[in-house]
Amino acid sequence: MPSIFTPIPAEIDRKSPGTGGKPPVDRRPTGGGGGGGDDDWKNPRRGPREQLNRMRAFVFCALAGDMMFFVVLVALFYARQASTHMDLSTLQQIGVWHPILLPPVLFLNTAVLLLSSLSMESARRHIFREFDVLEEWLGLGRPALRRSLPWVGVTLVLGVLFLAGQLLAWKQLSAQGFAFDRWATPASYFFYIITGLHAAHLVIGIAALLVCLFVVARFRRVESRQIAVDATAWFWHTMGIAWLVLFGVLVLGQ
Repeated sequence: MPSIFTPIPAEIDRKSPGTGGKPPVDRRPTGGGGGGGDDDWKNPRRGPREQLNRMRAFVFCALAGDMMFFVVLVALFYARQASTHMDLSTLQQIGVWHPILLPPVLFLNTAVLLLSSLSMESARRHIFREFDVLEEWLGLGRPALRRSLPWVGVTLVLGVLFLAGQLLAWKQLSAQGFAFDRWATPASYFFYIITGLHAAHLVIGIAALLVCLFVVARFRRVESRQIAVDATAWFWHTMGIAWLVLFGVLVLGQ
């Protein structure tokens, strides 16, 4: 006759109210410790996902202030373009805006910056590739590192080339007789202001890329590398979009 096994009910510790005992607690078996598995990403209150969301919120708030500053700068650009003064000899309003010939190297610089944004997005996608991340969690290697690190390096090189191209554009404009120290025309003045402020932001992006390279190459936790690449990528993409808008203003505003 086969034996019949009766399941043992979960042990419950009960105490009468007011005696200071613990409330009823079901003692259930656990499956072992955590260790940074996929459950950490699904838990909204802890783990890498919460850190990633916080970092993204910080980057977005910082970039929102910068974008508002660029919007004000563009508004001043068009306001200055529409300004006039009265010619006392003819008693007519004459515009003070004299267009300048933009250096052709700016178009090449724009293409370089777009390529750098594509390479940074490629690095971000590789660092989040689920199969590679799973291999790193299982200790089978560091494929996410091998795939993302070269793309971050390519982005750094292209960013430096963009800054070098901007410096060349300033030299070409100065050779036309529109040096910044002379403030020859309002158009050249705004050209230096717009491109210079964007270049300053891109220098910050270059510094962020250097920090990102260090984190990706030296940090062992894949979550830390993901956060570093993701935050840097969002900053870099925003600077690329900002340049497209500013460059369009410079081209169409002339």
